[in-house]
Amino acid sequence: MYVITAATGNTGKIIAESLIKAGKQVKVIGRNAERLAELESLGAVAAVGDLSDADFLTRAFEGATAVYLVVPPKWDVTDWTAYQRSIISAYVDAIKNAKVHKAVVLSSLGAHMLEGAGPVSRLGELEHALQSVPNLDVLNLRPGFFMENFFGQVDMIRHAGIIGYNLKADVPMPIIHTRDIAAVAAHRLLDLNFKGQTHEDIGGAADLTMAQITEALGKSIGKPDLIYVAFENAAARAGMVQNGLPETIADGYVELFDAITKGEYLNAFTRTPQNTTPTTLEWFAENQFKYAFN
Repeated sequence: MYVITAATGNTGKIIAESLIKAGKQVKVIGRNAERLAELESLGAVAAVGDLSDADFLTRAFEGATAVYLVVPPKWDVTDWTAYQRSIISAYVDAIKNAKVHKAVVLSSLGAHMLEGAGPVSRLGELEHALQSVPNLDVLNLRPGFFMENFFGQVDMIRHAGIIGYNLKADVPMPIIHTRDIAAVAAHRLLDLNFKGQTHEDIGGAADLTMAQITEALGKSIGKPDLIYVAFENAAARAGMVQNGLPETIADGYVELFDAITKGEYLNAFTRTPQNTTPTTLEWFAENQFKYAFN
């Protein structure tokens, strides 16, 4: 049986559906039984619980062929680092206790930075923590920046007429749709041909700057003159807090975008045909972003 954490999320749901379609037994983990019901109707076994509960995870992981590990966002925390580390610790304990031998991890580009990349640095900690588990083969998937993150700019466009981050307009970065991540993850889980501790970059269809991204998103919503504003770190943080993000999360995002601007976040990534995936930003803009905006 495959065990999928955060199974109602952008990647977990698609992965679970793909494995079920392939005839595999699947257990799906989530915090909300109602949201897991759709996957149950397809044949999955549901396990409702907290990802920071090692005892719960141990029971859920017992007998697993492989597990898919995600540290999902949680928007009401007061200490984002402590929240992420509580899940990391529970994952390590549960995998050891349940004697799991294969794991695919949703990590990130920039996970080589154990400090200085906000929440991505904690994913690097997860990668390193799993090295302590004996007889465990791990594939760490390191995708680029999620297209779906741009949904968070909708209110800024509506109220201020701009898109803005504390990221320079001309810094290219790999942009990826989460469905492409899910496709890679499902394929790797079905193959299970990875050994030891490895990582795989997933670069999306292209490296794009915020100027290019703003142009594409603006065109899709009928605002071809939409502009991008590169905020100073303090202004970006203040804006996020003013819009309701906890300070700990705002601090994490400011640090992450500062790392991207300075270049260290991407210095371990090289685009190749193998790590390039099909979904373009233009597809996302026309088929999803404009409907969210409207």
